[in-house]
Amino acid sequence: ISKVSQENYCHKSDVSNEEHHKRMNKDSLMHAPEFVIKPRSHTVWEKQCVRLHCTVSGWPDPRVVWYKNNVTIDPMAHPGKYKLESSYNVHSLEINRCDFDDTAQYRVSAMNSKGELSSFASIVVKRFKGEVEEALPMPRHGLISEYGITFDTHIVDGFGVSFGREGETMSLGATVIISPNLARYQPEVQWYRDDVLLQPSKWCHMHWSGDKATLTLTHLNKEDEGLYTLRITTKSKYETYSAYVFVRDADAEVEGAPGAPLDVKCQDANKDYVIVTWKQPAVDGGSSILGYFVDRCEVGTTHWSQCNDTPIKFARFPVTGLVEGRSYTFRVRAVNKSGMSRPSRVSEVVAAMDPADRARMRGTSAPWTGQIIVTEEEPAEGVVPGKPKELEVTEATKNYVVLSWKPPGERGHEGIMYYVEKCVSGTDSWQRVNTEIPVKSPRFALFDLAEGKAYSFRVRCCNSAGVGEPSEATEATTVGDKLDIPSAPGRVVPTRNTDTSVVVSWEASRDAKELVGYYIEASIVGSNKFEPCNNKPVKGTRFICHGLVTGESYVFRVKALNAAGLSECSQESEAIEVKASSAVPASPTPPYGISVLECVRDSMVLAWKQPTFIGGADITGYFVDYREVINGVPGTWHEANVKAVSDRAYRVSDLKENRKYQFQVRAANMAGVGIPSLPSGTFVCEEWTIAVPGPPHDLQVTEVRANTLVLLYKPPVYQGRDPVNGFYIDIKEADAEEEAWRGVNEKAIKTLKEGETYVFRVRAQNKAGVGKASEPTEPVLAETKPGTTEIVVDVDDDGVISMNFACSNLTPDSKFVWSKNYEEITDDTRITVATSGGKSKATFNMLAEDDIGIYSCAVTHTDGACSSYTLSAEELKKLLELSHDHKFPIIPLKTELAVELQEKGRIRFWLQAEKISANGKIEYVFNDNSLSQGEKYKMNFNKDTGVIEMIMESLLPEDEGTFTFQLQDGKATNQSSLVLIGDVFKGLQKESAFMRKEWHRKQGPHFVEYLSYEVTPECCVILKCKVGNIKKETVALWYKDGREVKGDEKLTFTEGVLNLEIAQISKKDAGVYEIVLKDDRGQDTSTLNLTEQANSSTALKIQSTDEGIRLYSFVSYYNEALQVTWHHKDSAIAFTDRIKSGVVGEQLWLQITEPTEKDKGKYAIEFHDGKGGLKRTVELSGQGEATAEFQMAPYFLYNRARVAGGLPDVVTIQELKALNLTCNISGEPLPEVVWLKNEREIVSDGHYVMKLEAGKYASFTITTVNTTDSGKYSILVKNKYGTESADFTVSVFSPDSKK
Repeated sequence: ISKVSQENYCHKSDVSNEEHHKRMNKDSLMHAPEFVIKPRSHTVWEKQCVRLHCTVSGWPDPRVVWYKNNVTIDPMAHPGKYKLESSYNVHSLEINRCDFDDTAQYRVSAMNSKGELSSFASIVVKRFKGEVEEALPMPRHGLISEYGITFDTHIVDGFGVSFGREGETMSLGATVIISPNLARYQPEVQWYRDDVLLQPSKWCHMHWSGDKATLTLTHLNKEDEGLYTLRITTKSKYETYSAYVFVRDADAEVEGAPGAPLDVKCQDANKDYVIVTWKQPAVDGGSSILGYFVDRCEVGTTHWSQCNDTPIKFARFPVTGLVEGRSYTFRVRAVNKSGMSRPSRVSEVVAAMDPADRARMRGTSAPWTGQIIVTEEEPAEGVVPGKPKELEVTEATKNYVVLSWKPPGERGHEGIMYYVEKCVSGTDSWQRVNTEIPVKSPRFALFDLAEGKAYSFRVRCCNSAGVGEPSEATEATTVGDKLDIPSAPGRVVPTRNTDTSVVVSWEASRDAKELVGYYIEASIVGSNKFEPCNNKPVKGTRFICHGLVTGESYVFRVKALNAAGLSECSQESEAIEVKASSAVPASPTPPYGISVLECVRDSMVLAWKQPTFIGGADITGYFVDYREVINGVPGTWHEANVKAVSDRAYRVSDLKENRKYQFQVRAANMAGVGIPSLPSGTFVCEEWTIAVPGPPHDLQVTEVRANTLVLLYKPPVYQGRDPVNGFYIDIKEADAEEEAWRGVNEKAIKTLKEGETYVFRVRAQNKAGVGKASEPTEPVLAETKPGTTEIVVDVDDDGVISMNFACSNLTPDSKFVWSKNYEEITDDTRITVATSGGKSKATFNMLAEDDIGIYSCAVTHTDGACSSYTLSAEELKKLLELSHDHKFPIIPLKTELAVELQEKGRIRFWLQAEKISANGKIEYVFNDNSLSQGEKYKMNFNKDTGVIEMIMESLLPEDEGTFTFQLQDGKATNQSSLVLIGDVFKGLQKESAFMRKEWHRKQGPHFVEYLSYEVTPECCVILKCKVGNIKKETVALWYKDGREVKGDEKLTFTEGVLNLEIAQISKKDAGVYEIVLKDDRGQDTSTLNLTEQANSSTALKIQSTDEGIRLYSFVSYYNEALQVTWHHKDSAIAFTDRIKSGVVGEQLWLQITEPTEKDKGKYAIEFHDGKGGLKRTVELSGQGEATAEFQMAPYFLYNRARVAGGLPDVVTIQELKALNLTCNISGEPLPEVVWLKNEREIVSDGHYVMKLEAGKYASFTITTVNTTDSGKYSILVKNKYGTESADFTVSVFSPDSKK
């Protein structure tokens, strides 16, 4: 029956009587009287009756007294003349058959213990009733005097709600009927906009034609938008007529540009300085407004000059550099990414002058008093001015800081000027800001300050005598906006008004500072296009949106604004169809079930049940009446409370002990106060002394389902002798006898029988026992109603956690009410509620342990639509993990970003994603700059395999840096980077260039083996080379010392081998031989030096290769007679499969495959050609040039995955023992480790346990060895740079077999 524990009930059981009484009687908060409605003045004829009335609030109930000309009115002293009435805070004075003596000022005074307040009204009694006498004197200026005449005025044919556009002309007019109709009589005609009296100007013209008042707006601007009121005033009365005027933006000069700013005003004007303020437009053109430009124009000219170089976002700007004595006007323009708006309406003219001079010009001469008052020292020639006074920072934003101060007392014979200095907080370095031109005004705006830094400021005065001492420095001021943008307005509620308008109300922005107003926007449902309903900010939280299309459904949203900017939009309202409102709420039916909860000597606490029909509108409160019953005869009803109480319980005070009373209750809603309930039973006012508690009250049944429901109740008001320590919940079938009551105290009762009707009651218990049972609930049918829904918890793609509840049985007045632990949520710091149509969402702002509890959502004005959800600690943990996964999804990668060289020396950057959809997007980045497909970069994304690659034809010096692939697939992201800098980059660049050159060389005829020689046994020298990719047209040309050797029979050209035979070689054959191979595809050249000069070689160098490290040197020429020896650490190298040597052309090389730390040291190559010897050395010890080359190998090899040792070759172990082996692994990135048995992967389970600790210790454990564990085992480690494995054999024996 109850889903909550005793601690979660609406009230705690140990609450004291006094606290409960305070909570029930909310109107006991004492405050002074206040006139809700004041009495109005009246003009009446003799013999007529008049009634003054007012509404007064206050607590304690105010005492109301009426006065006539400050003399108390006593109805008993004038029987039948005056009648005083008071009912539900409404007080009235009725004067019967007025005569001329009743003309007076009347005062009503309300007084209680918190204070007194009065209000006044006048009554004028007229004697004249006949026609106007023609003998009355005529006014001197042609207008009829009102002496002795009362005019009746009526405004007809008025203007309606009007719509205009900026730049247009609009006229508002109304016909005025004045009775009696006298020629030349003109009443006072006044026009107001938003309750501000309008004066004739170039923007508005007013005209009176005798029976029609007209207002013409000559050039509409958004400043002209507002509520216009025509007021016709005569001496005896006045009439008003109002309608709203809307002004839309003119078409933008640039498509997508924002609307023009409005309400440009000038403030704090001085000699050379003024602050310009404005309001932001409602229309931003579809993109955010970047800022505003302020323009100025000197009066008498037409030239506008821009005051700020960059747009400013703050709607306030200090303009400096004005010329003293000249007048200016200002305007403002808004700018977004599309362009500039139209300029605003120009401001009023402002003069650049001292404010004191301006005040003297506006003021009048003072009368002579015979005294001379000296207000400051007489200026003295040659006096250096003193210190400025009262320096302060009056305004600070991220764009500027405004200083103000007062001039010094000592200022010299002439006018003074000022220098402003600044100092960064924490330093003593003062810097003068205006070094070239001192300012004249005691105001100054500083620009170009660093946002976020703190500064102090001071000012010096100067004149021709010199520069004075600085003022006191200001406190440190941090540059930044001190005014925050308002928070978004709260819930927006639309209400039907007419067939073209809707009343929109909303909750004000919380903690908004210097709020300017609100903009309201409307959108036809489904269009997703919002249009402004007002172009001028409105204050208050209610606005009538006109000009809507009848029959269309609209949603509304609201934005707040101040000088800092516009807030975020509020949540969208529920959709509403535009049509005239027809629903008229009725008064509620009477409450019932009045019972007594507590009784003391002079007061009784009553409780009652809610009316069965609330009248179509929420109940706003209850009124309680009581009457005394004497000898069975009821007396007169008296009001127990003047102010409505919201609880269904109330303490009736000031009763008399041992007297009998009856009570009645009335419910009130917006339609009024309903009829009273039937009188209660007769109760005796005597103090309760029983030891057990009184009855609980206010039982409510909610969340009714086929087998369960929730029962809420409040604890008893009367506690008994001891605090309440528990409750009993009783249940019985509705039609069962009283003896059928039975107790059920589980949290959730699931024994209800579907289709059965039940009633419930609650009893409270303390140490003394169980108290009286509460009044039973109304019968409840155990059923799950059609359309019943439950709260659904959702985690969206952004990780936002929300509770969602939908209801399909809404009425126009239905509201979603969210509660935590069955107490309504009114604070939005933890949860934000948004409702649209038949759905409501409660979003957790920052889910934490504080949010644990039971959440429920109920829908008012429905047949009990309600559901709850329990957020436990376990559920909280689960939701937070799910939120994190949704908020930060990662695209898994099979490989990180790597680089490889392809044919032609192309450089390929690539990685492979493990899972990415066809909608995935790749961003290619180099040194934080985005790359795009083009001639230099070729990108490819294979969506089937997840391979992403970027190919470059070559590497240039400017390509040195960091390459990054950024992946995005929906919300999921990932990235991988590769750093190519220093020697790593240079090595890759060199190898790419070599491969590209070789590829181009091999596209035509080329040498497979370069030119060499051999000596035959016949002492002939044969020059030979091997060529490839030749064709018939290929030509081979031989040269010696630059001269072509003519072809003869000695020239052979067979099977790709080209020979030149030199018979009987002699000294004359010495020289440089060259062969050129060419055809239409290109040419290749090879040279051989056959001279008597000694052989020579280049320095020994190091190169990183795919296999490891290569040491090499080039010799001038090479033949078999050249003896070559390689050394490592001064010892001859023994060549193995890992360390090899060889010759390619004139290059002598030593290849070290998979180098290790042992391979570091000094290397040397010695060679001898019979004429002399040479030796070249290089150090591979981690120093100098060798370091980079040795470190290039890790890029491909050194960081490859390795098994460092620790595993035996063979393990022999006894059965039933435990085996544990550990080895070291290395590699970067961290290798993937796989254990194998007989070439099959082993999975960690209870028998085999594999661990990797600290990223370098791999352990293998067999918990209990048996004979089936014998076999070959391997560990396989791999990363993107390579794979390595280690093997060992396990042999298991049993003790018996061993013996």
